[in-house]
Amino acid sequence: MTIRDVARLAGVGIKTVSRVINGEPNVSEHTAVRVRQAITQLRWEPDIRARNLRRADGRTHTIGLLLGSVSNPFAAEMHRAIEDVAANRGYAVLASSHDDDPAREGTAMAAILGRRVDGVILMPIAASQAYLQTDIDRGLTVVCVDREPSGALIPSIRSDARVAASVATRHLIRRGHHRIALLHDDENIWTARERRYGYLDAMRFAGLEIDESLIVGGLSTPELSGAASDRLMRIQDPPTALVCGNNLITIGAVRTLQRLSLQHDIALVGIDDFDTADLIAPPITVVAQRPSQIGRLAADQLFAMIDGTLPRSGPPISVPTDLIERGSGEIGPGSSD
Repeated sequence: MTIRDVARLAGVGIKTVSRVINGEPNVSEHTAVRVRQAITQLRWEPDIRARNLRRADGRTHTIGLLLGSVSNPFAAEMHRAIEDVAANRGYAVLASSHDDDPAREGTAMAAILGRRVDGVILMPIAASQAYLQTDIDRGLTVVCVDREPSGALIPSIRSDARVAASVATRHLIRRGHHRIALLHDDENIWTARERRYGYLDAMRFAGLEIDESLIVGGLSTPELSGAASDRLMRIQDPPTALVCGNNLITIGAVRTLQRLSLQHDIALVGIDDFDTADLIAPPITVVAQRPSQIGRLAADQLFAMIDGTLPRSGPPISVPTDLIERGSGEIGPGSSD
């Protein structure tokens, strides 16, 4: 099958088919739908290499996406939103994970850039993204998601992690809790540092004593979170409430509270929602981020930068979070008495 067959089936000219697959303007949505249907029906695939040779702008109609882990529900939802925007533009997404390993960020990014992508969406983990600045100066388009970049002029789309943790902590304080533990990820991660600051902000504003033994970091898996929660429950003066810094940490803490039969006694607020949070007894109160919105905004900004309608640098865009009260965060201190 050739582009001529697609044009004939769709009832349009070859140039119209070319405009649709290249995401160019001046094609009505009705016509674009007919062309895409013809492409699907004929199972036609354009020759990417030939297209690149013919296109004056040299675009590959691919973008790179480098996340912490595409298996994490938060990252997966963001990934899907980015793919949806890209598909509507006729772009393919080359996705990879760095598993929050700073060294892997560099090697994975080098592999993505080796594919001559038109732009990259990055969830940064390395201490600095200065290694990208030369490529950016040469025209590479990059947008960061979820975390703030360092060392390079890259726009970012993320939640306000500091505010999210402050909201979670203040919610527990209003319920009468004074001994509130914070379980968070590796402080090399921007969001983990910001959530620690947010927790401290809320505790200090309320005039509460900060017990460093109740702040536990480096919890990258549910298993580590579960073990940390177990230790906290066994100290002489255990916390009456937990703030969990992400969905994986929340899952580990909930498992431990259930194993110890403390799920109705210890209050818990998680940051990040997850699919089964409302099915657990008690249902989990969360400060939910909006990963789909973050992904859509990041993709929209990336394509606007590729098209030249937005500059390649700019201030970070903060996406709101939502406190969802379900039950676990509304348990008061001494509920088992």
